[in-house]
Amino acid sequence: MIARRTGRLVFAAVTVVALSCVGVFTAGPASAATGFSDGSFESPVVAPHTFVRIVAGQPLGAWTVTKGDVDLSGAGFWQTSDGNQSLDLDGSQAGAVSQTFATSPLFAYEVSFALAGNPVDLPIVKTGQVLVNGHVALNFSFDITGKTEANMGYVHREFAFQATGSATTIEFASTTGSGFGPAIDDVQVHPCLLILCL
Repeated sequence: MIARRTGRLVFAAVTVVALSCVGVFTAGPASAATGFSDGSFESPVVAPHTFVRIVAGQPLGAWTVTKGDVDLSGAGFWQTSDGNQSLDLDGSQAGAVSQTFATSPLFAYEVSFALAGNPVDLPIVKTGQVLVNGHVALNFSFDITGKTEANMGYVHREFAFQATGSATTIEFASTTGSGFGPAIDDVQVHPCLLILCL
């Protein structure tokens, strides 16, 4: 797995080693294209100004709820980053969702997503993780100070990983556990070529 933060690269195999080099990502070949879909959580369609709670083991469009439960908000429930719907990773408890998609071994893939937090109640700082094939690729947090349902304050986070097989599972998990968790939207996965300058 390769995670990108502030322009540096971290390579994770069995152990995590920081590389003192510059990473450059360029467009990847079409052969490495993924089957990843519904990164904006538009399916199933939720009635406007409401939300539905989906529990572990149930499908969520192209995703599956893998832990706890999550809340899928319909159009107008609160501000989204892309499309009409977004996902609170806490329903009544900390939840998680995953999606498995096609990858080409040894190719690098860049993952980006929009991050905010449920502004209705505590805690002020919402936390979570992104896992690739069960390994933590990115820890994230979001401070809801000054945020409202009309002004969620989305920020974008990104990282990259190197595929090790013909299919990869990405999972977004809350570590908040309050029932008012991190909100995610506009998840994108793109193949890229990783060039390391020693």
